[in-house]
Amino acid sequence: MLLLSFAYIFIFGLLVDCICRAFKIPSLVGFLFLGIVLGPYAFNLLDPTILDLSADLRQVALIIILTRAGLSLDVRGLIKVGRPALLMCFLPATFEIIATSLLAPRILGISQADAMVLGTVLGAVSPAVVVPKMLNLIEKGYGTEKQIPQIILAGSSADDIYVLVLFSSFLSVAQGGSFQVTQLLTIPLSIILGLLIGGLLGAGLNSLFDRFALSTAKQLILLLSLSFVLVSVEKILPAIPFSGILAVMAMGLVINRLDSEKAVDLGQYYNKLWIPGEILLFVLVGASVNISYAFQAGWQPVLLIALVLIFRSMGVLLSLAKTHLSLKERLFSVIAYLPKATVQAAIGGVPLAMGLGTGEIILTVSVVAILITAPLGAFGIDLTYQRLLEKEVK
Repeated sequence: MLLLSFAYIFIFGLLVDCICRAFKIPSLVGFLFLGIVLGPYAFNLLDPTILDLSADLRQVALIIILTRAGLSLDVRGLIKVGRPALLMCFLPATFEIIATSLLAPRILGISQADAMVLGTVLGAVSPAVVVPKMLNLIEKGYGTEKQIPQIILAGSSADDIYVLVLFSSFLSVAQGGSFQVTQLLTIPLSIILGLLIGGLLGAGLNSLFDRFALSTAKQLILLLSLSFVLVSVEKILPAIPFSGILAVMAMGLVINRLDSEKAVDLGQYYNKLWIPGEILLFVLVGASVNISYAFQAGWQPVLLIALVLIFRSMGVLLSLAKTHLSLKERLFSVIAYLPKATVQAAIGGVPLAMGLGTGEIILTVSVVAILITAPLGAFGIDLTYQRLLEKEVK
């Protein structure tokens, strides 16, 4: 049944992709709904084993897109941008968390502590949606002169770390524990250590590739394997503040910086890997969505999500204040920072699993957020980038 489940995912996934392209709908929207249909809350056609492995399989897909991002990111251009790129890593999420903590008690009737937990569940942008879209824009040359896709790429990768650290801290408070200010120090440490270790490994790999004249296929296998190790180390040693996903991206960044031709060759292989990776990622995210929760919830979660997205948008605009970006380009950045999927699917059910009284409400809101913002962000990016961004003349 496990192999049959993979067959369902890829055969129906390719069919859905063709249908979505014919109607000019972002394919990931179709994959999400395919996952819901195939999943345990609808027709239940997927083997339980694949659902048990879902988190790991989604992690593999994320590693692929983050490595692609690292291999194609213009580090020098990003450094020139400076402040806006840094602010995008935490300011929009902070605005959304604050808004949720203020509004959720009034709209959903939950406690302040539970509202803060919900805020961190909602606060992360989805790299699974944003990263492939921004890579596509970089390849087409839209917004690249002002480093707009690169800013969004960097921010969407780093803000997940910020949000996940706050999530674990606020969940402890909601369960009757205490919040330690020192926990916040793990955020910059996690980022710095991840970039440092990933950068050193990237430099070492680049040397190794040259020394032994490895083929691009073998380089890919080695790079992918080390990526798995880095992400696993983060889980095996949770006491050490270390971001495995940033380390993965940093490896690609350094290889790109040291040998751009090698990065292009590896990037082409990763582009091919992303074809099955994208289908697998979004179908499994969709399969984790309990659609019945969304229907039972009523209009309150929708209202809350709409309001906190306004605050999130204010955070994006503030991050980009006093920059050389036009009003259209800032509007595009707001749209690109809307989608939520991966983090919400991964942690939305954690409070319920840990026995938090409002766990079901938190899960419901996270599900509704995925269903609303993932298609909204994906559609928004695809429909507006040609109008809102300038194409670089080469």
